[in-house]
Amino acid sequence: MGVSKGTLTFTRYRVAGDVPGNLADFMDRQIKRFAFRELTAGTDEKALGWTSLDNVLDTDFEYANYSLGDYFVFSLRIDRRAVPPALLKLRVLKAEKEFREEKGLKKLYKAQREDIRETVKLGLLSRAQPVPSFHEVCWSISDKWVLFGSLTEKVNDDFKDLFKRSFNLSLSPFIPWDPGALPEGITHPGREFLTWLWFKSEERGGSVMIPGTGDVEVIFLQKIVLESGEGEYAETVACRGLHADLEEGKSALRKGKKVTEARIQLGAGNDHFEFTFKADTFSFQSLKLPVPTDADDDDRDGRILERIALAETAMKTMELLFALFLEKRLSSEWESGNLPPMKKWLGA
Repeated sequence: MGVSKGTLTFTRYRVAGDVPGNLADFMDRQIKRFAFRELTAGTDEKALGWTSLDNVLDTDFEYANYSLGDYFVFSLRIDRRAVPPALLKLRVLKAEKEFREEKGLKKLYKAQREDIRETVKLGLLSRAQPVPSFHEVCWSISDKWVLFGSLTEKVNDDFKDLFKRSFNLSLSPFIPWDPGALPEGITHPGREFLTWLWFKSEERGGSVMIPGTGDVEVIFLQKIVLESGEGEYAETVACRGLHADLEEGKSALRKGKKVTEARIQLGAGNDHFEFTFKADTFSFQSLKLPVPTDADDDDRDGRILERIALAETAMKTMELLFALFLEKRLSSEWESGNLPPMKKWLGA
C-alpha cells in the first residue's frame, strides 16, 4: 500500500463493532495470536497472518511497534502454494496413461480420474515452494476505518476473514452511499458520480466549487475506462490521452456507458494528488502524495502519520465531491437544471 513510502493502493473499510476498553492488552494478545506462521512441509496451500510493518519477518511485535498514535499499522502476509495448470494437466495425463497400462484398462471412470488428479496435485503441492505476498494495514481506532493495501477480491476476502477472527470485528466496504436508501434507477452511483465529475472538471477548466470548502482542482489524466452492462454482457471502452479529452470517451457516454475508472489529478488547498479512482468501490490505486518540504527520514512515526493525514485529505475531498454530486442527483432540479449542460458538453 505504501504507508511508509511510495504510492498508495488501498481498499477502505468501515469497522463494525467496538474495541474493548483494555485495547492495548487486547491488541497485543490478538495480533500475536494470529501472527504469521510458516507453511510446514505437506500439502497445505495457504498460510496467512500478521507481521510488522517495518520488518515482515517480525511476528513478535516487540515494543508494540504496530501502535502509532490513534492508528494501528501492520502488515498481512499470505504465502500460497500453487501448481501451474499446464504442469498439472501433463502430469495427470501421464499418470492416467500409466494407470491404464498397469491395470490393462481402455478407459477410466470419472471417479478414477478424479482420484488420480487429486493424488498428482497433492504430490506436486508437497514439492512446490510457497510464494509470499505482503499487504499493509492502517486501522484508525477513533474513526473506525481500515485501509488495506490490495484491490484483489481474493486477497481482500482473506483479509476480512482473518480480521474478523483476530479482533472479532467485521469489515464492510467504505462507500459514501447507502445502497438501500437510493431511489430506484440509481444502480451504480459511483459510476454516475465519476461521469458527472468528468463533466464538472471541464466545465470550469479543472476547478470544481464545493460549497463551504471552496474550489478544488479536478483534472482527468491519461486514462478513462467506461462500461455498460453486467457480468458477461459488460462492454468496456478504455480511452487514453494526455488530458483524457478524447472524443471516443464522450461517444461512449452518448451510447449510455458510464465511467468506472479514471486517472485524476486532485488539488485541495496547497496539496496536490494523483491517483486512479475506482468508481464502484470508491478505491484508490497508485495514489501519489505531496512531498513534504520538511520531511525527516529519521522520524519514522512522524513520516507515517503525515502520509496518513495526506491520504485522508484525498479521501475526504473525494467524499465531499460525491456528497455534492448526490445532493444534485437527488434534487428535483436534476432533470431540468443539471442534465441539459451535461448533454451539451457531450454534444448530444
